[in-house]
Amino acid sequence: MTAIMVAGTSSNAGKSVIVAALCRIFSKMGYNVAPFKAQNMSLNSYVTDNGKEIAISQAIQAKAAGINPNEKMNPILLKPKGNYSSQLIVMGEVIKDVKIDEYYSMIPTLEKIVENAIRDLEREFDLIVIEGAGGIAEINLFDRDLANIKTARIAKPNIMIVGDIERGGVFASLYGSYALLPDDIKKMVRWFVINRLRGKAEILDSGIKKLEKLTGVKVVGVIPYIESVFSEDSLCMEEWRTENCKVGIVKLKRISNFTDFEPIREVCKFVSSKNNLEDLEVLIIPGSKNTIEDLKDLKEKGFEEKIRKFSKSKPIIGICGGYQMLGKKLIDFGVEQSRANLKGFSLLDIETKFDNYKKICKKVERVVIGNGAIIEKIKGKKVKGYEIHKGITKVMGKNVFEGEGCVSEDGLVWGTYTHALFWNENVVKALSKYLGVKIPFTPYEERIDSFVSVFENHLDLDSIMRVLF
Repeated sequence: MTAIMVAGTSSNAGKSVIVAALCRIFSKMGYNVAPFKAQNMSLNSYVTDNGKEIAISQAIQAKAAGINPNEKMNPILLKPKGNYSSQLIVMGEVIKDVKIDEYYSMIPTLEKIVENAIRDLEREFDLIVIEGAGGIAEINLFDRDLANIKTARIAKPNIMIVGDIERGGVFASLYGSYALLPDDIKKMVRWFVINRLRGKAEILDSGIKKLEKLTGVKVVGVIPYIESVFSEDSLCMEEWRTENCKVGIVKLKRISNFTDFEPIREVCKFVSSKNNLEDLEVLIIPGSKNTIEDLKDLKEKGFEEKIRKFSKSKPIIGICGGYQMLGKKLIDFGVEQSRANLKGFSLLDIETKFDNYKKICKKVERVVIGNGAIIEKIKGKKVKGYEIHKGITKVMGKNVFEGEGCVSEDGLVWGTYTHALFWNENVVKALSKYLGVKIPFTPYEERIDSFVSVFENHLDLDSIMRVLF
């Protein structure tokens, strides 16, 4: 077994996409490949076939490798909730909410879990493609850096450091990251990659030569700017379009699983209380890591009045936490954060109680039965997705799916716990017809192949292969 680690000089350098590309490339060569990220802090998650929750980036990387995702590929997941607190998920199971100091005190125990996951993958696969987290050279975190330093010492990978030239200072960030590494980790660094170049690669030649001379590390790729197949973290939200979009996604402070809307991002934009909603045709309230607090926040900012006005003539869709907010009442027995009895937007005849910390995680397949706007166009058809949520919702109104969700009497407002709804081609086609615009639907596999070809053309794969095998 051998391993390669894709580390970055910073967050959002393109690590997740490069790992997915490498998984696909080596899988096509006939190697048995698995992705891995020891600790991921992400708002976007995925449910495996056995009901475990991992970061969606590792799920996509596994699909790129042609294998089913499992919890060993992302043993530690942190989902930020605000107020310096995160939900801690270990081997796919939610444990508790933790503050940063408590989490750091757990590092020795979590490190053993990470090592066991790596060893299990080593026995099963020819190659592990490891994704680092944030910047690899965060010198204040070296003693507790699970995803970079500690993973490298466990797996002994060949390390590739990626720098994002869009941010500027790419040579300084690559050299600085390398120079600051502990000596044992520095010896593992084999390659540099410069990512997201807009322009001609030749202009970088002199800088590349100097960098290679200073470090002895080869630059094996200059990757042109391409639209990502999926959003790595919340920083990616800034890359979404803002002009001529007819679907608005409410930008919650604690937004969760916004990758639900990647397939329709050409017609979507994020909106806040400052935005005018009149130019929109559809409004979506997405998932939240703290539904109660996000609902309070929307009310305090005067968004409730805008939502109510919108609902009188145009469709509103609630997904997961957004679905809960559209109901009459939300009662928290101290599960979300503190005890609360809060009135929802009262647009759906539902009530939600948070009386158990246990999270519902499962894959689902549902038949559309309701007369909800847009979704009614595929009534009687099935959709696939998954649920990840706390809270139990009592539905007094009509279901939008068989046994799940709710739709208003006039059909303009509906909600569901079903994540990945817009990854169903029939749902995207229904939205296309409603808006009167063509939204091209590209399955994940085709999306992955389209950007993999770019990496194949701009990475020195021969140099990488000579080191790995």
